[in-house]
Amino acid sequence: MISILGSVNRCCDGVTRRDFLQIGGLGVAGLALPELFRARAAAPAQPLRAKACILLFLAGGPPQMDTFDLKPDAPSEVRGEFPPIATSVPGTRISSLLPSLAQRADRYAIIRSVSDEYIGGAHGQSVYLALTGHKNPRVSGDDIRPAADDYPCMGSAVARLYGQGHALPPHVWLLDMHRRTFAGEGGGFLGQTHDPFRILQDPNRPDFRVQALTPPREVPLERLGARRGLLDEFQRQTDGVLGRRVMDAHQQRAFDMILAPQTRTAFDLGAEPASVRDRYGRHKFGQGVLLARRLVEHGVPLVTVFWNGEEVPGGWDLHYRNRERLPPLAGPLDRALSALLDDLDARGLVDETLVVCMGEFGRAPLIEREGGRGHWGRCYSVVLAGAGIRPGIVHGRSDRHAAFPVDGAVSPQDLVTTIYHCLGIAKDTELADTFGRPYRLCQGEAIRAVLS
Repeated sequence: MISILGSVNRCCDGVTRRDFLQIGGLGVAGLALPELFRARAAAPAQPLRAKACILLFLAGGPPQMDTFDLKPDAPSEVRGEFPPIATSVPGTRISSLLPSLAQRADRYAIIRSVSDEYIGGAHGQSVYLALTGHKNPRVSGDDIRPAADDYPCMGSAVARLYGQGHALPPHVWLLDMHRRTFAGEGGGFLGQTHDPFRILQDPNRPDFRVQALTPPREVPLERLGARRGLLDEFQRQTDGVLGRRVMDAHQQRAFDMILAPQTRTAFDLGAEPASVRDRYGRHKFGQGVLLARRLVEHGVPLVTVFWNGEEVPGGWDLHYRNRERLPPLAGPLDRALSALLDDLDARGLVDETLVVCMGEFGRAPLIEREGGRGHWGRCYSVVLAGAGIRPGIVHGRSDRHAAFPVDGAVSPQDLVTTIYHCLGIAKDTELADTFGRPYRLCQGEAIRAVLS
């Protein structure tokens, strides 16, 4: 047995570094990363419009009437405390909490009419619908755990269809509010091999590093590379004799990821100038968005930045004290998303990168007794920018309370289909589960009004 020994500290997914790096017998028994690559199927698809997507998921559900769909003429118990301000697009106004985004409204599209049939949804069922484009038939409620027959999240479907031609994983999931996995966040019927590569560490910490990609101190990269070379040599000498390979292609990809300089470069936030890091905001979300930009720059097709609720407990799930809790939520969003739009433009990436900013639903029109708003799925707002999107437009219109669409209503299924369309994935695409059974990927229609 050859073992690359490490500490017993646990990685973000609960796998110990010893488990992750142990090599046993004639195969690599403990490497976790091969599970990201094994059994990946390639499928033909139409040419890509966007090469990558950054999904900013505002978990909890941001209030549409306090962000992108202001209702200043509504009664006080509806309109909230934050007035609208003019934007760079004449006639379009958004919240005064988002001044930097107001100056860049000509770079993104706002959809104000996303509507689900459930008036007040639960987080679990709505997250599943938002991330997969399908309704979960099993149960309803907030705590829906993953099951083998779940539909895959968008990142897992993209990973399955297009894979990746180099060391980096095809779908990276940054941050987390729950530190547990709900249905709709993983590979679903594609199998756990298509779950996202999750990074829950705080990228704003000065000692940030991706633990799963960092060998123990007592096993430097040079020694790890030498041991990989030893396995390669053993393979050459035994190939055709033992009737099996020491390492299959997926295990080799895992070694490649750990050893590749490209991997270390992509995750190295320290390579960014201090001024750039400041522009994104020195907080968990801002540095997560900056890391997402670095990852797509290095070839990762889809990165999800999941709003982490530690800076404001509960995140965007604003059931109480909107006045106090909204500014420290909106401020990091305004800063990070504005910096991302600027960077993509300056780096020539805006025409090949789709940016999506959304939650699982919106908030109820009436302010509750504790100064917050309940869950609301019948009308909410989403922002799209970049590849395939017409910038500077507003699609759809809600009623005077931002409660129901009165024009241009679209469903969460339509939104997911639109995202796939921008990535070059046809709406009639089918994916096979681990038993070879085909499933239709999309249940909606692309929203033509927002497409360029």
